[in-house]
Amino acid sequence: MSDLSDFPLHDTAAAAQPLRQRGSNQDGVRQFNERVVLQALRAHGALAKADLARLTGLTAQTIGLITARLDEDDLLTRGAPVRGKVGQPSVPIGLNPDGAFAIGIKIARRSADWLLVDFTGAVRERISVAYHFPDATTLLPLIQRNLDELLARLGPLAPRVVGVGVAAPFQLGGWHRMLGLTEAQSGAWNHLDLAAEVQRMTHLPVSFAKDTAAACVAELLQGKGREIRSFLYLFLDTFVGGGLVIHSHLHRGQHGNAGAVASLPMGVATADLKDIPPQLISHASLWDLEQRFREHALDPMAAYDARALQAPWREHTQEWIDRAALALAHCIVSGTAFLDLEAVVIDGVVVPELLAELIARTQQGLKAYNWEGLQTPPPLLPGSIGSDARALGGALLPLHASFAPDRDLFLKT
Repeated sequence: MSDLSDFPLHDTAAAAQPLRQRGSNQDGVRQFNERVVLQALRAHGALAKADLARLTGLTAQTIGLITARLDEDDLLTRGAPVRGKVGQPSVPIGLNPDGAFAIGIKIARRSADWLLVDFTGAVRERISVAYHFPDATTLLPLIQRNLDELLARLGPLAPRVVGVGVAAPFQLGGWHRMLGLTEAQSGAWNHLDLAAEVQRMTHLPVSFAKDTAAACVAELLQGKGREIRSFLYLFLDTFVGGGLVIHSHLHRGQHGNAGAVASLPMGVATADLKDIPPQLISHASLWDLEQRFREHALDPMAAYDARALQAPWREHTQEWIDRAALALAHCIVSGTAFLDLEAVVIDGVVVPELLAELIARTQQGLKAYNWEGLQTPPPLLPGSIGSDARALGGALLPLHASFAPDRDLFLKT
């Protein structure tokens, strides 16, 4: 069962509230058990009460009481009775998609997305905006407007929205020279508390996550994380990034920046400190592919759509794939040496065909490195979510906080 208890949330609403009492008490146990049932339904789909009891280890009587309470909160649906077995027909119980909602907002260097996500994790509404680089004075009012728009589209169900999750780079203005930005443009974002700005726009609790960590959350809860307990997660965007899952927990690291693969050095520094090795960001980011297109008078935004695999962009994309794959292979070897990885999941904003080619070339690139002293190379798997991963992960954070099991609910701390 996936757990985000190790994940740092910047929750401005929770920060203003006193710490809750967490002594061992019946109410805490009851809420925990309710969340265990909801998590079982989220992971396995609609189930009969007997199957719920077997999966959760709870008694049939307890399951009956819990599902009755969840029914009162409109969190469950009942399917048609299943007949044909001995005894009474079983009734499948599932999550009510309209039981709760959350909004995920992704702010990236080339685009922004707003997703309205229902209780099952399905995307119900979407708003997307593309730009060369976001201007805070323009984007902040747009965040407010689109947030209000999604709430308005829900109509009478709007009170069921449990929170807003914002996913963005820790430093949106980072590596500003690569992007051709001024110090002022970079500083405007790096000194902005985005979570606090969004919190001023709504009464709903707002959580903040590093964008690639949010994408990793989506993969953990709704993708490969359902079958794989530990994996390195790589996400291709304007700048490459990553996340890390260990034993079905999103690992945060000391500063909440675990999986910051963009900064991985691609070589050994010289003793005179004159030649500083480049970082992975300069080898395996779509920014590099943009530059290749731009140098040949081609639309650089083709890096983000199917044109990247079509003439005249194709030959330059192939050159980028060859270079990026070897760099990603270097990253994977390094990660395996430290973490003994079970698998590597690679996703991004590129079209699936390009992602598949990059993964296949990276698999070949692993053979170019010395694996002596290590286990065999980990399997490389395509991500399950794609370009929605960051905004979806942002939306899943408040849903998880509101309805997933919390091991601290009834344990004294």
